[in-house]
Amino acid sequence: MMNQVVFEAFTMELPNVQRVDNFGYSFFFVCKDDRLPFVTIADSDNDFDDVSNLDREDVFRLNIGVSKETFNNLIPCPSDRDIDYSILNVFLPHPHYARQHFVCILNPIEDNVEITKRLIVEAHSIAEDRFQRKEGSKE
Repeated sequence: MMNQVVFEAFTMELPNVQRVDNFGYSFFFVCKDDRLPFVTIADSDNDFDDVSNLDREDVFRLNIGVSKETFNNLIPCPSDRDIDYSILNVFLPHPHYARQHFVCILNPIEDNVEITKRLIVEAHSIAEDRFQRKEGSKE
């Protein structure tokens, strides 16, 4: 079974990943780029975010920053009207960061486990490219 700890470990195994825990979230960054995480994992509601009803036992939400193309393929109609953000194992636009092409999923299982892992790898690659461009512009 893929639980939150397994996804955290998978994400940390990618190159140059830094983790910061704050506000009930685990934020995953590439290198020292601690302004824009490529993945966050939340396991509880807070004052800023309670739409997923994360205070249920063993429920967690993965938030993954993907490319615009991947986002559009996963979320064909990103309207946030009538979305049940508490549903398990369904890819949804992130409740707050969909415009930045973040998708989310609660407790992925079955085929969505492998899809989620691929999305995490894609998000990491995007963040690594962004970090390299930023570092290159400093020289």
